[in-house]
Amino acid sequence: MAAIQANLPPELQTGRVTRYVEPFLGGGAVFFWFASLYLDKIQEFFLADVNPELILIYQTLQSHSEPLIEHLTRIQADYLSLSQAQQKTFYYEVRSQLNAQRERINFKVFQEAWIERAAKLLFLNKTCFNGLFRVNSQGEFNVPQGKYKNPTICDADNLRNVAQLLQRAKICYCDFRNCEQWVNETTFVYFDPPYRPISKTASFTAYSQYNFDDVAQQRLADLFQRLDDKGARLMLSNSDPKNENPADNFFEIAYGNYTINRVEANRYINSNTQRRGKIHELLILNY
Repeated sequence: MAAIQANLPPELQTGRVTRYVEPFLGGGAVFFWFASLYLDKIQEFFLADVNPELILIYQTLQSHSEPLIEHLTRIQADYLSLSQAQQKTFYYEVRSQLNAQRERINFKVFQEAWIERAAKLLFLNKTCFNGLFRVNSQGEFNVPQGKYKNPTICDADNLRNVAQLLQRAKICYCDFRNCEQWVNETTFVYFDPPYRPISKTASFTAYSQYNFDDVAQQRLADLFQRLDDKGARLMLSNSDPKNENPADNFFEIAYGNYTINRVEANRYINSNTQRRGKIHELLILNY
C-alpha cells in the first residue's frame, strides 16, 4: 500500500476528488484501506467485479451482515470440533455443495440462499490453500484444502467493520467497462486487473472463469484513455514484463502517453523458491 499511497492524486487533499471507482474489486484490500483513510473526503464509492461469487459476498455483507456472521459462526464451531481427517472431509463436502448449487443461484437479485452461500465461500477462503480464490472454466471453485491448525473462520468484528464501510458503496456485478458511466472529472479510479503474466510459465488461473488476455488488457488501455478524456484521475497496477524480458514493451506502447512508475513488490507464488522475492510492478498514472 505504501507505493499506492505515495502516488495518490494530490486532488484528494484539495477536495477536487469526491468519488472513488474500483472496477476490479477482487479481495477489496485497496478499497478498504483507501476508504478507512478518506471516508471524510469521498462522497461516493462505486465498486465492481466480473466474479459473481465475490460480489455476492460483498452485497450480502452490505445488507445482511448479522445473519451471515451467525451462519459463519456455526460453520466455524462445526469445523473446529472435528479431527484433522474429518476437517478434510468437511472441506471437500462444502466445496462440492457450493459447486453443485451454483446453477440454482440468481447472482443478480438477492435471495435468502445468498447468506448460506456467502458463509460457505468465506469458510473456503479461510481454510483453502494460501487463501486463494480460483475457479475453473465452468466457474467452479477448485482450490484444495490448506494446512491450518486453528484457522479464524469468522472474525465477527472485522466483518462488521467491512459491512459498515460497504454502506457507502454501490456494488455491481459487471464488466470493468461498465464503470465508465460512473466517472466524471471529480473521480479517482483505481484499476487492479488480473495481472499480465510476466513469463510463459508464470500464468495464474484467474479468480473468475474469464481469461484476461492481451486483447482484454488493450481494451482496458482504451478505457483508460476515455476516462482520461473525461478528466478523471486514474491509477492502474500491473505486472512488469521487463522482470523477465527487457524487450517487452507492451505497457509502454499501450500507455505511451502516461506516467509509468516501477515499484518494488514481493513475488510470493512461484514453484521455484529461489525465484520468490523482490520484483517490480507497474503503477500507471494519468497525472
